[in-house]
Amino acid sequence: MRTEGGKCQTRRMVDAVNTSLEGDTTRVRGLMHIGEVAERVSLSHRTVRYYDEAGLLVPARSSGNFRLFTEADVERLLLIRKMKPLGFSLEDMGHLIGLLDGAAAGATTEEDRTALLEFVLDAQKRRERMAEQLQAADLLIDNLRALT
Repeated sequence: MRTEGGKCQTRRMVDAVNTSLEGDTTRVRGLMHIGEVAERVSLSHRTVRYYDEAGLLVPARSSGNFRLFTEADVERLLLIRKMKPLGFSLEDMGHLIGLLDGAAAGATTEEDRTALLEFVLDAQKRRERMAEQLQAADLLIDNLRALT
């Protein structure tokens, strides 16, 4: 993830939110608990926690140490859900998230743009492989139907 002064940009934003939440035990506007996020992205609580522990999310914490997620976290989870069926690794996901964070902050380099293009090409290849697998599955289904 892109760093500035030793801290990633996302971590600095989370630290600011955490500071503003100290002593607050009510639901803060714009922040969601894990159940709401899990429901919105159709993932289990456990899976959301897994992505958090893997470093793909950086939720704020309430004074009771509950995870508090933003709309940006929801968007990240939706991106992860799109990458997962294509077989991207957690490392790949983290790399892409870092590149997208940099692009959102307007801090992309030529190297970043090249890496994003490589992700596009890789995703296209993975999609083509999936399409071939679906075609093979369709043929199998057709063959089995012919037997019934």
